[in-house]
Amino acid sequence: MPSLALSPTQKYAAAALFSLALNQAQVHQTLPLGFPPDRQDDDVFKPSEERGRKSSSGADSVSDDPQLWVHQSAGLLRPVFKFLDVDSRAWDGLEETAAYSPAKHHVGAFLRLLAEESGQVSEEAAEKELALTNGVEAMSSSMEKTPADYESKKEKQREYEHACREKFSTPETMQESKPKEKNDRDNGQQELNTNISIVEEAHVDSISVSDEKPLEELTMLSYGRKVAVLYELLSACLADTPEDDKKSTRRRKGYDARHRVALRLLATWFDVKWIKVEAIETMIACSAMAILKEEESKEEARTPKSKWAKWKRGGIIGAAALTGGTLLAVTGGLAAPAIAAGFGALAPTLGTIIPVIGAGGFAAVASAAGSVAGSVAVAASFGAAGAGLTGSKMARRIGEVDEFEFKAIGENHNQGRLGVEISVSGFVFEEEDFIRPWEGQDHNLESYALQWESKNLIAVSTAIQDWLTSRIAMGMMKQGAMLTVLSGLLTALAWPATLLALTDFIDSKWAIAVDRSDKAGKLLAEVLLKGLQGQRPVTLVGFSLGARVIFRCLQILAESETNAGLVERVVLLGAPIAIKDMNWEATRKVVSGRYVNAYSTNDWMLGIAFRANLLTQGLAGIQPVDVPGIENVDVTEVIDGHSSYLWSTQQILEQLELDTYYPVFNRRVVKL
Repeated sequence: MPSLALSPTQKYAAAALFSLALNQAQVHQTLPLGFPPDRQDDDVFKPSEERGRKSSSGADSVSDDPQLWVHQSAGLLRPVFKFLDVDSRAWDGLEETAAYSPAKHHVGAFLRLLAEESGQVSEEAAEKELALTNGVEAMSSSMEKTPADYESKKEKQREYEHACREKFSTPETMQESKPKEKNDRDNGQQELNTNISIVEEAHVDSISVSDEKPLEELTMLSYGRKVAVLYELLSACLADTPEDDKKSTRRRKGYDARHRVALRLLATWFDVKWIKVEAIETMIACSAMAILKEEESKEEARTPKSKWAKWKRGGIIGAAALTGGTLLAVTGGLAAPAIAAGFGALAPTLGTIIPVIGAGGFAAVASAAGSVAGSVAVAASFGAAGAGLTGSKMARRIGEVDEFEFKAIGENHNQGRLGVEISVSGFVFEEEDFIRPWEGQDHNLESYALQWESKNLIAVSTAIQDWLTSRIAMGMMKQGAMLTVLSGLLTALAWPATLLALTDFIDSKWAIAVDRSDKAGKLLAEVLLKGLQGQRPVTLVGFSLGARVIFRCLQILAESETNAGLVERVVLLGAPIAIKDMNWEATRKVVSGRYVNAYSTNDWMLGIAFRANLLTQGLAGIQPVDVPGIENVDVTEVIDGHSSYLWSTQQILEQLELDTYYPVFNRRVVKL
């Protein structure tokens, strides 16, 4: 397939920008944009051994530093270079430039190359770029939620919050602080604005020639060219391009989370909304499935020696050979897209971009996608394991875990989504509490809720709730004693007799739940390693013991360097995880993008339940984690007590604005 409109020089520039973004994404694992005090001069852009990334060799070249994402052993860059037909003689130089030169010294030059017209751009190529842009706009419009849909979901969430407050209302909420005075609110708003300006300034600095102005070259680059570059790069990331380099340790095929984070940063540099990249992802996924379906229907008539049969038997999808990169190496989880019918309207233009499908191919997808048989057939072509996440009941697979099941939530299933979210509740009173806190989120991920060990979780949650309504607890809370107790737990470990009685009451149930959460985390890691999510980047979000499940999963993944690239983002809320001696640094390395620890300083119930002997090591759910690259977000104003994570999690996620590349916690969002 001929390139959309990119000349060889422009492809080289696109590869260079992607290289810079990939390396910067790794830097930002431990030095996120806007995090003081790392904003002095060019500290963020110093060579790896000088900027906080540990290098086993103290190397000063990419070839000697295998921990770099731009190193050939990661298998992340050279297949992209090869796909884009970048001259192999330039590969070493691109890697060195990305790793050891300040990105802002090079972004402008590469943007100029992208903006330049070669003088030989054909009318056909220009039409393809325009067709692609129109297609992306149409697709992104179809993916956006309408105000009515958004309000309907918010109303359901408000109903759930009201029901929870009615059922679980306790004197715990009496500890809420009084409404802030106007000056306090103004000071808080000023602090928020200051924090946002620092982050935004850091972002501007990252691609600026000076601290005074952003790169002028960015204004020279047309929107259509930006979309074309993102399309080419995403295709390169998804295509199963055979690697000539035997040194690569990357074995897992599919959409690597590190690629997605780099694309997220590049889209930020381009000032292109992330939903546009999601639209490109969906278009490529749908077109790939259309091709697979078409080829599958022809396969029986082919001889065993046909190229297609060889590719399938070898487990290789020859993306570049078939379609110039629109075919994916996503190995499961994608059923035929329900939105495929919409491709019929785009066929006249998109058919010229993807000639293998042709103008009628997109419309043909709709008929294949409409039936269960069609969905199964397409999923099988991607190498789906069973029915993916929802088909994996893994009870009793490890130790005493009796329940471990994924529930599909939201409306983005079977629609070609290339991002997956797994949400884990950890403080529940009935089975719906595994799902209701996560419904109605405004994103374009394919979402699942993990239902696990409901019997034990309900038992410990109920035990805590029963104690909260006891005469002793009510008396202590009315006296305002609990916050003082929590402060004592964190300092002198003062344990009144009444609290010792509490721990005796819930200790056995809590200990069992903590043990099961660790085992469930091991199971979750097994699921991801087996690719039941379809080898797509995963976002993990959990509260209470659910956050502990996720953390244990990350610990398991961190045991092997080859497991990087599975997890894109992580959010832990009210996490019962010790701060010390848990190797948080290792878990940070397996999270490609944002890693958030949300805590509430007045969550005394969590502190008490987690026992004094562990509190000596600190507790993530009630205080910050001092590990480079972990965003600590104080949600005390949102959380009345530990149970309120049930209905407040969605608000916190909304304020985090996870689709932004850099750290955000927008306190201006109105509480539901």
